[in-house]
Amino acid sequence: MTFVDGSSHAFFRLPGDKPGTHELRMQTRPAHMEHAQEISDKLYFACPTMNDNGNMNASVWVVDAADRAEAITAADPYEKVDLFETKIIRPFVKTAGTG
Repeated sequence: MTFVDGSSHAFFRLPGDKPGTHELRMQTRPAHMEHAQEISDKLYFACPTMNDNGNMNASVWVVDAADRAEAITAADPYEKVDLFETKIIRPFVKTAGTG
């Protein structure tokens, strides 16, 4: 995956959960993880964020996709159960680091 020279497109995706949806997230998580494995060739990085209580409250993805990652986002089981309150997708250019 190349970020600087333009031969590949990367997008930072951060959808935040709606309040009170922790149980829905946990019920849907197995399908979400299966989806992540299915698209692992497009994922540079993926992880949940945690709130102060240690509960997952958002999903961070850095995705290799020319289409701003909307298709990958729409196919996410979390999206299908309407888990997210906010959705941020931004172009991402890696300029430092070892990964």
